[in-house]
Amino acid sequence: MIDFSKVPTPCYVCEEELLERNLKILDRVQKESGAKILLALKGFAMWSTFDLVGKYLCGTSASGLHEAKLGREEMNKEVHTYSPVFKEEEIEEIARLSDHIVFNSPEQIRRFLKKSKAVNPSISCGLRVNPEFSSAPVDLYNPCGLYSRLGTTIANFDPEILEELDGLHFHALCEQNVDALEGVLKAFEEKFGKFISKMKWINFGGGHHITRKDYDVDRLIEVIRDFKARYNNITVYLEPGEAVGWQTGPLVASVLDIIYNGMDIAILDVSAEAHMPDTLAMPYRAEVRGAGEAGEKSYTYRLGGNTCLAGDIMGDYSFDKPLKVGDKIVFEDQIHYTMVKTTTFNGVQHPSIAIWTKENELKIVREFSYEDFKNRLS
Repeated sequence: MIDFSKVPTPCYVCEEELLERNLKILDRVQKESGAKILLALKGFAMWSTFDLVGKYLCGTSASGLHEAKLGREEMNKEVHTYSPVFKEEEIEEIARLSDHIVFNSPEQIRRFLKKSKAVNPSISCGLRVNPEFSSAPVDLYNPCGLYSRLGTTIANFDPEILEELDGLHFHALCEQNVDALEGVLKAFEEKFGKFISKMKWINFGGGHHITRKDYDVDRLIEVIRDFKARYNNITVYLEPGEAVGWQTGPLVASVLDIIYNGMDIAILDVSAEAHMPDTLAMPYRAEVRGAGEAGEKSYTYRLGGNTCLAGDIMGDYSFDKPLKVGDKIVFEDQIHYTMVKTTTFNGVQHPSIAIWTKENELKIVREFSYEDFKNRLS
């Protein structure tokens, strides 16, 4: 349990014990299903933890050159790279760094596969396909939505490229349970099943919420086993991001001022816009430790950020006791898909990054300065 009196604010704190708990669940899936699980860097790129992550997972999945470099430099296990489009000036370096490269369209394969093989003859090449089925809860995060640019539909699939392919990749989920995967797999096999036996591997993509309490891990293991059995023990990859960092730590803030304008408003040293962007983009309401819905407890406050953006608001929360300047506010579950999206908008202080170790010690792994703000600009 984090001792918040030791945490300077603002600060993201990853709890090492909780991270390892998630990794052990994922490792169980690997061992009992035969699948290989990769860390999707787009969801969790806290590379100071990669020694621990690499003890359990098979490698990293990247969305382009910079993530591929990070995966190679900081974990140095399997590196799988997919991008909606690759650039001519980057493809050779990406290929050198990657064990697998996944193209988004037959045209990208025709342009870049030979170059990739020339610099890395052992690279395994795949195509991302769109099974045109998804139950993703939010359109913003639905990779199989109408007019999606992500993946090749069966209507645009070119069988002439099959000889060039080692695998197929699909990604259709967003923080969902195994029943959603079963629906996707049914659509995938209906459309692309005749090609699967020609492949060495199939990548089930991300969005598998495996470490959530209500996730049916046993059923996932059965689904993977059954799929592998249908296709001569083909290799299966999964690449969740949120399942690795899920509920592994909070963003800790402090109350800087309290004002009244029709209601009590607490201004914090964090920003929803800069430090918790999904609360505005999805949107969703972040949980605050010890707080309730507005009016549920005795004292209700609107929690706002320290930028000049009028909409930089986390929401309305109630507390058992009145807030005062200096109080700590703990926003739960702010490690996955949060730190990877932060900005230095308005020049506000970027939160430090820390680990609460299994020895109950706070380890600050990164602090941010004016130079970090300045050097992003010109």
